[in-house]
Amino acid sequence: MDKLGENTFIGHLLELRRRVLFAVLAVFIGFLLSYPFSRSIYDILAAPLIRVLPAGSHLIYTSLPEVFLTYVKLSLLSGFVLALPIVLYQFWAFIAPGLYEHEQRAFFPLIFASVFLFVGGMLFAYFLVFPAAFKFFVSFSGGDITAMPQVSNYLSLIVKFSLAFGLAFQIPILIIVLTRIGILQVETLRNGRRYAFLICAVAAAVLSPPDVLSMIMLLIPMYLLFEIGLFFAARLPQSPAGEAAPEEGPARTAEEEMADAERSFRTPEEKD
Repeated sequence: MDKLGENTFIGHLLELRRRVLFAVLAVFIGFLLSYPFSRSIYDILAAPLIRVLPAGSHLIYTSLPEVFLTYVKLSLLSGFVLALPIVLYQFWAFIAPGLYEHEQRAFFPLIFASVFLFVGGMLFAYFLVFPAAFKFFVSFSGGDITAMPQVSNYLSLIVKFSLAFGLAFQIPILIIVLTRIGILQVETLRNGRRYAFLICAVAAAVLSPPDVLSMIMLLIPMYLLFEIGLFFAARLPQSPAGEAAPEEGPARTAEEEMADAERSFRTPEEKD
């Protein structure tokens, strides 16, 4: 049985390596496609700041390779975004064989919803939060104080908070998954709304730029997304831990799964 378990484990590792290699290759191809347009992409990302900078202010760089390295980082990020559908497919292809049919039907839409919410969170930050936050920060310049943001620092800031908003918008998916598998109950979440609001407030303070306006602009959608996730979770069937899987029959035993794994690792001669 130890040998069967080892073969199963090795098989999973080989499949995982294969899927990771495909995902990395997709990101690399996306990087190659993005690099020629890295300057244009940076101009788009810098637009919220450029629009609010006072006359005479502009972005600067303080070391010779800074702009080049910034473009490389930006191209990697853009390459990942372009390759995201392929990366998600590799993730799905790795876990799908271990899921029941009804679990696959429930999980697959959540992947697309997660991508939609993640992109929506980044767009929300780009179009609403960043202009207001940058205008607030730039308002402190004047007189002998001139705003001269550094290219690499600005990219790090906007990427960090774009990712933060994208992750914050995953709250409905998190709630649906946790209630679906029985870790949390809808009634418990309903009774704990005040604690949920407090957690959202703390998360908004940590994830948002260091000003009250940005915190509020993240806190409000975070809590609304909590309520949206709660709304949908209450209308979806929950599967508490230990509940038998419907339709597909009882779960297979570990011995049966390892026996199948042993047969899959046999050569054609051994099978004959």
